Parts: sequence; structure tokens; C-alpha cells
Amino acid sequence: MNVPVLAPRCTLQHYRTSVQLNAHLFALRNANLGKSVRYASGKSIGDRREKDQPKKKKKSRIAFRQYDLKNAEQFSLCDAMRYIQAFEVGRPPDSPKYDLAVRLRTVKNGPTVRNRLRLPHAVNTSLRICVICPPDSKHAEAAKKAGASIVGEETVFDAIKDGRIDFDRCICHQDSAQKMNKAGLGKILGPRGLMPSAKFGTIVKDVGASVKGLVGGSEYRERNGVLRMAIGQLGFTPEEMQTNIKAFMSEVKKDIALLSDRINKEIHEVVLSSTNAPGFSLNGEFRSPNSPPTRDLSVM
Repeated sequence: MNVPVLAPRCTLQHYRTSVQLNAHLFALRNANLGKSVRYASGKSIGDRREKDQPKKKKKSRIAFRQYDLKNAEQFSLCDAMRYIQAFEVGRPPDSPKYDLAVRLRTVKNGPTVRNRLRLPHAVNTSLRICVICPPDSKHAEAAKKAGASIVGEETVFDAIKDGRIDFDRCICHQDSAQKMNKAGLGKILGPRGLMPSAKFGTIVKDVGASVKGLVGGSEYRERNGVLRMAIGQLGFTPEEMQTNIKAFMSEVKKDIALLSDRINKEIHEVVLSSTNAPGFSLNGEFRSPNSPPTRDLSVM
């Protein structure tokens, strides 16, 4: 006679204990083996958890980063010119240019410095200037005497529409501004930054004086907290460079003073470089005790 085997009785208490034990073991396994158990992709359980967590946002800087100049090596003007000329050996004196970079302590999203300056010793004398004014007027004659390469109205409009833009700057007399706007030159000259505008002082009353200011003049504009400008040719003497740098720095300080009611800007560092040479931070001195004679720096 076969006697049926009775299964042990499983109470509700036993079932709850078993569920709790399994949950505890599962949590313990994940805690201890989470870093060692990996999926087919090679990532562990812990990696997936870290990925699912929201990333902390980095705080963006309000102002541009500036480096401490206490331990930085700085040079006098004559020493910087001597080292720069060593990098430019064998090149024509009028081909490479000295560049001056002025680093400012300023906020990122504030107003910027922008202006035009005619240096005492001109750097770029090959600037081609176009003047829009009546071709047979006294304004056209004054513009030609001042150094304008292209003068006229309808002939200038037709040349621009045909794609013949043989100039680097464009000035318009205020009496010809209406004709210029009707010609629809904004789509062509605007993207190139050549469209005359009263805002930027290129629609003027005295075109002769404006052309004289442009010939040998240079523009500078603040970008990322730095002002850059061609300050001299490689054949300039240290005295000529010093005169140009003083004129530029004086104008920059005036521009900063005009913005002082809206934002605070300060000059942090001045760096001199050239077309093929690195930058040398200037200490504000003209020459040091070990500097060579200035006459040696003006001979290439």
C-alpha cells in the first residue's frame, strides 16, 4: 500500500521571511558586486547608475580668466624688439608688422571697446578707399587729393553690383546717402563690413578730412577681452615704436573712460609680437641696462 508523502506545511510567516531574505541578498549582491558584474558592453551596474544620475552644471565664468603677472617674465620695449627681430631675420623690413595686444580685465557680456586711430607713424599706407559722392563736385576733388582711389556714384554702384570691389574702406557723402540706399548695396557690402553707416562714422559731410584720417589709420576692436592692432613695421626705430605705442595706449584709456559709467575695464597686460614671432609681455620700460643701442635695432 502506497502511503502519500505529505509536503511540509508552509505558513504565511515562512513565506514572508523567505521574501525578505531574498530581497536582502539581492541588495547585498548589488552593493558588493555592482562594480565587478559587467554587461556585454563592458559597463558595470555602478556605471549605469552614475550615468542615470543628473550631471552637475559647471558655473560659467563672469569675467575672462587672467593670469598672475608677478612671476611672469616681462621685457622692455628694446629687448622685445631685439628678440622679435631675431625671428624675422631675412625678411623685408616693410613686410612683417609689429602687433600690440592689450589684455583687459573685464566681464564677458559687457560693452566692448572699438575705435579707429591714425598713428603718428603710419603702418598701413596701401589702404584703398572708395568715396561715394557726385563725381564732378568739389567733394570728389577733395577726396582725390586726400588719397581716395575710387570716387563716384553710378559708376561705383555698377562696379559693386558686378562684383568688382577694389577697395578696403568705403565712405559716403551725406548728400549721396539716399542714392546709395536706393541702389541696394547693403546685401553686397554689408557682409564684408564695407557698407557706409552713420553709426560708424562713414557717412560724413567732409569726405576729404575723413579720407585723410583713414589713410595710414588702423581699426581696433575688443574681442574676448583683448585689443589687437598693428603698431609698426619691422623697420621702425624704437623711438617710432614708442611714439606709436603711447598714442595707442592713450586712445585706449580714453575709450575705457567713456565706458566707465556702464562697466569697469582695466588694462591687465600689454604684449608685443610680430607676424612670425611669439609675444613678449612688456613691463612699461623703454630699455633695460642690458639693452643694445637703439641705432642697432633700426638696421635690418
